[in-house]
Formats: sequence, C-alpha cells, structure tokens
Amino acid sequence: MAAKAATEIMFVWEGKDKKGEKRKGELVGKSEAAIKATLRKQGITPSKVKKKPKDFLAALSQKPIETKDIALFARQMATMMSSGVPLLQSFDLVAGGHENPSFQKLVMSIKADVEAGGTMADALRKHPQYFDSLFCNLIEAGEQAGILESLLNKLADYKEKSEGMKKKIKGALSYPISILVVAMIVSVILLVYVVPVFAEMFESFGGELPGLTQMVMNMSDFMVANWMPVLGIIVGLKVAFGQAKKRSVAFQNFLQKLSLKLPLFGDLLTKSAIARFTRTLATMFAAGTPLVEAMDSVAGATGNIVYYEATMKIKEEVSTGITLAESMRESGVFPNMCVQMTQIGEESGDIDKMLNKVADYYEEEVDTLVESLSAMMEPMIMAFLGVVIGGLVLAMYLPIFSMGGQM
Repeated sequence: MAAKAATEIMFVWEGKDKKGEKRKGELVGKSEAAIKATLRKQGITPSKVKKKPKDFLAALSQKPIETKDIALFARQMATMMSSGVPLLQSFDLVAGGHENPSFQKLVMSIKADVEAGGTMADALRKHPQYFDSLFCNLIEAGEQAGILESLLNKLADYKEKSEGMKKKIKGALSYPISILVVAMIVSVILLVYVVPVFAEMFESFGGELPGLTQMVMNMSDFMVANWMPVLGIIVGLKVAFGQAKKRSVAFQNFLQKLSLKLPLFGDLLTKSAIARFTRTLATMFAAGTPLVEAMDSVAGATGNIVYYEATMKIKEEVSTGITLAESMRESGVFPNMCVQMTQIGEESGDIDKMLNKVADYYEEEVDTLVESLSAMMEPMIMAFLGVVIGGLVLAMYLPIFSMGGQM
C-alpha cells in the first residue's frame, strides 16, 4: 500500500528546456529525485520541484491515464483536423468525449498552453509522464512541416501496436507466474490446515507410515511451527527484489540481459525488442527525422538494455558515415533478414516502408510465439499442478489405501 501511495504524489516543477526557455508543470512520481530524473530525460533542467497539496480521496477516485488514452487522443485529434475542425475546438471535443476526469484535465491543460500562444509540442512536453520524447518530437516535426494530421495518425498506429504487443507479452509471462503462485498458496493451505488433521488420524491408527506420507507430514510440521518466519522471508525477498529493481540500474540491466537468455521466453522478448526498434525507427523516418537524432528515441523504445546499447552504438557509427544496415550487422543483435531488409530500404530510398514491413513480420512472429507458448504451457502447468497438489493428496491417502489392502 505504501508503494501505491508513493505513486500518487503530485509534484509541481519549474525549469528550463534545451533552448533556455522557462517551463513549468505538474508531474506524478515517487520522489523529487525521480521527478528530476524524468525531467532531465525530457531535456528539461529542473530548478524547483516540490510536492503539491492534494485531496487523496479525490485522487484515489480518479482513473489513471493509460497508454490507450494517449493513442485515442492522437487518433481523435487527427480525425478532428481531417474534418476541418479548428485545433482549439478539437481539444474541447476530445476532452468532452472522454469519461475520465484526469484525461479531460490533461487535454484542457494542453489547450490552455496552445491558446496562450505556445506550440502543441511544447504543451505536450509539460506532461512527460504521458507524452515521451518520441511523441513530442514527431508532433514538433508535424507542426513545422504542416503535416500534423498525418503524424498524429502515425503516432496513434504506433501507440496501438506497441501497447497491443506489450499486453500479449505480459499475458504470456504472467500466466505461468500466476499459476505458480496459486499452486504455492494451495500447497501452504494444505500443509498448514489439512495435513495436521490427517496426522492426528494416523496417530490413532499406529504403525509405520509410507515414506511419502512421512515426508509431507514433516513439511507440515515445519510450516505450522515456522509459518511466520517463512512468510516474513518471502515478503522480505519480494520487497528487496522490488526495491533493487527500482533503485539499482545495474540490477535492472542484469535482469533485462538475463531475460533474453530464458528458454522459450527469451526468443519472444528478443523479437518484441526488434519489432519495437524497427517500428519506432520507421515512424521517425516517416516524419522526416534525421537518423542520428532519431536514435535516442529508438533506443528508449526497445525496452531492453542489450538493444539500447546496440542502438546507441549504431548511432555513433552512423554519425561517422557507416550505413544503418552495416551498423546493425556489426552490432550482432539483429538477424540477417532484418539487416537485409534495411539494406534494401536504404538502397531503394524506401527505408521507412521496409522497416514497417520488418516490424509487421516480427509482430506476427510475437503473436505466433505467444499462441504457441500458451498452447505449450497449458499441459505443462496441468502436469505441474498434478504433481504438486496431487502428490500432497496422494501422500495423505496412502496409509488409508495400505490399511484397506491389509483388511
């Protein structure tokens, strides 16, 4: 509960952007240090960050703004503009058509900044928790080139596809974890509450118990006598893991590198990272963003330190005149098909189209892997549950079967 409360803290901040212009806004975060780190990632040098007093009951009653809301915002704004609706009126229509008060407040805040004479990109940059550098940079490019409607549609496509892929991967990973947790909880309940009842009954029977039954009873005795320390250790390990994951960049990097080497799931995570790399780069190219400038946004979108480091290395090599395809090949983390398609795109001048095709291919691969993993995991999980839960039940009934045989 404490961690959740920390995420609800609202901060007000002031600072300067890369152009030296003063900026201010509101940002949700866990601490002042976290807020400053987020602002620096957005190219803002914070000068003042402090907590904003708020009504916690009102905050808890409001729905959070999700990625799908941002995708919907981009799609609706593009639709309004293509229909000839003025920009400021489009903000009113988009805000009024959404049921979430937090989202309405966000849109109206953006409108107020634009109405005051600022650009839409600058207005979005005041809310870095919702609009990342990729989103803001593309909006800025769209405003400068007069193709804002087109780029809003591209951003909506990008957000929808990225979020859809993330949900599929999370679903594939969370399913076996949730089953393991349920199996552990059921096992503990059996050991603490059910097995002792059988133990009392077996004592009245007398005689020697089967080895499996005796082992389960010993486990039950241990759990009954030490359930509080065991629970404390489990909770402590979970909290320690969570804190290390949040606070230690080295630990985060270690987990991300390890995740790519996991059996079954490693291939899934690798292909999803490649899909995000190519999709983000294609979107940036379509907006006319120079390759070297695009690489920072692309690196952050990959979602894995291995591909982040590879992308930053590619950025350095490309800046010296090496082709994108050759740099990708030298990194050693991109498959030949991806490199060859990129090379064809560079030679033909249609690199954004080729990268989109590569992204489509790997997104389909992710879909196929998720379906295959789901089909594969179901019998494995059923077998696991049968061995664990069924083994505990069998251990309790073995003495009864033995007595029946003797009779």
